[in-house]
Amino acid sequence: MPVTFVISTLKPGVDPADYERWVRERDYAYTRSNPNFISYVVHRIDAPVEGVADAGWRYVERIEVKDAEQHRKDLASPEGKALLDELYGQFLDRTKNVYIRTNVVD
Repeated sequence: MPVTFVISTLKPGVDPADYERWVRERDYAYTRSNPNFISYVVHRIDAPVEGVADAGWRYVERIEVKDAEQHRKDLASPEGKALLDELYGQFLDRTKNVYIRTNVVD
């Protein structure tokens, strides 16, 4: 199954506790209710990333879905758009996101 990793940075002035509460209460609730998700976890980066210490990255998301096209459709739905509007309107600096799409080597 393909897995996407998203490395992200908080907007200036955002309290990490507020973002992490939103992840637990809103983001995880959305992904748990969506049958296309196999797994979804947000990890806090606790130390500077070696080699890019000045990048300011604070979180890594691991996103595994059954169908990538369905995932795009879900995010384009009214509920998906509302979630993304909250995420990028209140918490994350989208311009600093890094997306890594992967497939298992077998």
